[in-house]
Amino acid sequence: MNLQDATPRADFLIKSLAEQGYSLESSLADLMDNSISAKSNRIEVLIDMATEPFMLFLADNGDGMTKKELIKNMQFPSNSSEFSRDTSDLGRFGLGMKTASFSQTRKFTVLSKRKKDKVFNGVTWDVDILEKEGWKIKINTEKEINYLISQYRKLSETYIDIDNSFNHLKTNTIVVWYGLYKYENYLKKDKIKSSLQTELDEVTVSHLSVVFHKFMENKTNSLKIRVNNLLIDPFNPFPTHIKDFRPLQPKTGDLNKSKVKISGYVLPARAIKESNSGVSEWTPVNKGLMDMEGIYVYRSNRIILYGGWNGLIKKAPRLQLARLRLDVGNSIDHLLHLNVAKSKIIIPHDLRNAFDSAIKELKTEAEREYYNRGVRKFAGQRSSSNQALFEKYASSKGSLIDINLDNPVVSSLARSLESSQLAQLKVIFKMISRRINIIRSAMKETETISISDDENYNGFLISDLIENIKTLQSQGVDNAYIIEEVLPLLGYNKSNVPIEITNLLTKSK
Repeated sequence: MNLQDATPRADFLIKSLAEQGYSLESSLADLMDNSISAKSNRIEVLIDMATEPFMLFLADNGDGMTKKELIKNMQFPSNSSEFSRDTSDLGRFGLGMKTASFSQTRKFTVLSKRKKDKVFNGVTWDVDILEKEGWKIKINTEKEINYLISQYRKLSETYIDIDNSFNHLKTNTIVVWYGLYKYENYLKKDKIKSSLQTELDEVTVSHLSVVFHKFMENKTNSLKIRVNNLLIDPFNPFPTHIKDFRPLQPKTGDLNKSKVKISGYVLPARAIKESNSGVSEWTPVNKGLMDMEGIYVYRSNRIILYGGWNGLIKKAPRLQLARLRLDVGNSIDHLLHLNVAKSKIIIPHDLRNAFDSAIKELKTEAEREYYNRGVRKFAGQRSSSNQALFEKYASSKGSLIDINLDNPVVSSLARSLESSQLAQLKVIFKMISRRINIIRSAMKETETISISDDENYNGFLISDLIENIKTLQSQGVDNAYIIEEVLPLLGYNKSNVPIEITNLLTKSK
């Protein structure tokens, strides 16, 4: 048998393995998986940006490792993906910490000790050593270890611990990155620090607040994560304590001889306006509703996938109120084809029917909520404080829509009419409402009816609108209401409002 040595160049292979779809936030999350698996409840990320290359420290108070365990866990891979693991283990391939680190830096050290021990051990991966020596790791000296620990503690003490969560933190493992080459090598000098700071303060914090929210919400052993001096608040994308956050009937599928539950949820229509106005209970920092729509996969309480439909359907504005949740354990990773970066899965064939059924129902309900967002819903008694043109209310015949007589435009007209004229108007409104409900019963609620936006449509003139706006203003109706509620119902937006209307609303502010 003629065999040829095919040992890969270590530095080439490492650089290739590092390109596994990692971002800074997903790399840090992968390191934190190890911290959580080691029973940490305090994790801090500190970056010294005073000099380049930047030094990043990720420290935790978990169980830590002996020197033998540390060397084993620094190998590629440190275990087989086929081995059975503890149900709380967030790892899979035994590659995560190494590939995640090499995706951001070209040299990193892990310092660790068991809780009962006083002395840290240190091991370093360095691309320069790999290039010259092949598959070799560096065992750090006592002097090198003490220097890194002093640098970490010095940096940690510069931050004020607002709620004492990190005072006297007994650190047992510290990961040290020497430089962040994607920032230092590829960005302009004057943009490096600001770009990295934005990435940390917004993107990274937002991602970690979602991914680890269940661990941070755990009342018995609450996880706390600090990025520099920012303590991360958990963000739960499924706020079931909010009454109008609506669950659908769960679907179940069979996977690996066990039942898997797939649960759909529909956000209330008001979430659109609230999210557009800034920080809301529906979206984390730096995220919009469309970023958060789609499938959420919880694996051992850690979100491994969120936002988007994993290729099953396309994102769309009309689906921004839809969220689908799947909870799985780490025993079926091979069936989900979970990748190294924990950022992508493949829906198994056995679950496709349940997924398709759940998405179909969720899609219908989310579209219905989206298209009916201009209609205020009422159960039982109607509210006199409602200003929407239409209101939806429950009746013995089901959900019905009616014209709201308390709407400012309608009530303004009603006050100007004699009693006989007002009676005629109410009859006309009732005829319109009845016709709307007949049409709704014969078609899907998610369909829309297009009408002409021509100014002469149905005898409508710009002069009529101007007169109505003046009347509303004289009766104390706010311009904001006219802009946000009246004009959109007539087909106007910021780009096509007639100049006469703009001037009228601007001058009278």
